[in-house]
Amino acid sequence: MADDFRADRCRRCGSKIPQPGLETIVWRHRWGASRDPALKQTLLDYNQKDCEALELVANSLVDLNRAAPADGKSSQIEVILASDLKRQSPYGFKRNEFVFPEMETINRAAYWDYQRERVYVKSSKKSTRKRKRIAVIRGSSTPNETMEHTRRSSCPECKSEQVYKHSKQSRTVVDLRFARHGIKRWIIRHSTQLYRCVSCKKTFYPLDGSRPASKYGSNLIAYTVYLIIELRLSLGHVTSNIRKLFDISLWGDKTYKFKTDTAEAFRSAYDEMLKNLCSGSLLHFDETSVSVGGTNGYVWALTSMEEVAYLYTPTREGGTIQAMLRDFKGVLVSDFYAAYDAIDCPQQKCLIHFIRDLNDDLLKHPFDDGLKRLAMEFTGLLKLIVDTVDQRGLKKRFLSKHRVFVDRFYKRLSSEVGLSEAATKIVERLHKNRNTMFTFLDFDDIPWNNNNAEHAIKAFASLRRVIEGPTTEKGLRDYLVLLSICETCKYKNIDFLDFLRSGSKDVVEFAISRSKRRPQETN
Repeated sequence: MADDFRADRCRRCGSKIPQPGLETIVWRHRWGASRDPALKQTLLDYNQKDCEALELVANSLVDLNRAAPADGKSSQIEVILASDLKRQSPYGFKRNEFVFPEMETINRAAYWDYQRERVYVKSSKKSTRKRKRIAVIRGSSTPNETMEHTRRSSCPECKSEQVYKHSKQSRTVVDLRFARHGIKRWIIRHSTQLYRCVSCKKTFYPLDGSRPASKYGSNLIAYTVYLIIELRLSLGHVTSNIRKLFDISLWGDKTYKFKTDTAEAFRSAYDEMLKNLCSGSLLHFDETSVSVGGTNGYVWALTSMEEVAYLYTPTREGGTIQAMLRDFKGVLVSDFYAAYDAIDCPQQKCLIHFIRDLNDDLLKHPFDDGLKRLAMEFTGLLKLIVDTVDQRGLKKRFLSKHRVFVDRFYKRLSSEVGLSEAATKIVERLHKNRNTMFTFLDFDDIPWNNNNAEHAIKAFASLRRVIEGPTTEKGLRDYLVLLSICETCKYKNIDFLDFLRSGSKDVVEFAISRSKRRPQETN
């Protein structure tokens, strides 16, 4: 025990920090042995302040009791009943309050937009473009166009070319027309000539594909899927939106059919994205829960800097994920979930997860000096690395110089003794994950956080509010296919609605075609 009993001062602001009550036991023991008047006065001053604080609390409780109304609910603004406090969930998205300013700086540097727009731009030659917004207006209520399909062809049954006109049939297709500054309803009446074979008497349509297969146009279907996936509207709200804006009634389960048919059309593109992610050089992984027909399941987000894919599993067990990544040899960025540890590849644990856990421990143990010292050392080390990332990007030749400081930190960590239980757990966690905490120092373009996957999880969480509960497993998988395409379009700076309207089934090919077209449009 130190001989000096004066209050310590804060290392930052210089203000006095009151001594804890346990110090009075030492004061009382030493005063009993030495009868030092100074120690006696210190005890008397402490007891006096303790009594004043107790009196203040007692008077406040008496005043609250007198002012409380008969119904038990206080009308005073400064009084909040414990029963009225909102229970805080540790699993929700929230803004963290950090003990150290350095932690706040590190947390800001981990945001997804910051990662892509600042850090990753310095590591690659990619540029970002703003997406165009489309304004919606009410369209005309009458048919706008008539198309005649009279092309003659041979009989599909006997291949005879001796055919003659038999009759005409028409089909009205309801669609949308996109202009530069708006959208309007567009109705096309297709008139198709039927033919009759002289030889086999069979009646048939021309085989040139001119006759529309559906009475709903491709632009209408694309806009409907855009409302469901991009704008996160429920199927009922989408139907109401289409009816109100364009006076088009989608009876029955048409919106659901649009979604399922579009998802099936993109199934092969989705499978290709999963294959690319599992064979690439970088993979972010995260998961979240979902309710399917009242049964809990899990959705996994797999992301790189170019693509996103969502995967559903009935349980959180890592068997499916481990089987998918059996041949993965890139760097896996994830949180500290144990299922990822069994994957045989270089791994980078999310340091922002560790920083937040460390901050929570500091808030729970504000007087633990050993924990504070440990947190300050780790935060200072990571702050220097983040500054280098901010200036130079995620380049190995600039980051590798910090490896010596990491080794020194772990060397000091091994010599720590007499730590509290909370600090000891942090030390054990650091040693356990030593090989996965600073992997990004040895690679190019490997982030030190998992915010890329967290951003993808937030996109699904937003859609989950619309689909959770009534949906089936098949319906959820259709949502995940379309959301994978939508988020991948964002990563490639492609407008999701433009991609749906294009009729293309490959995001990469569409991105390449757009990049070739843009210089011509500029000229």
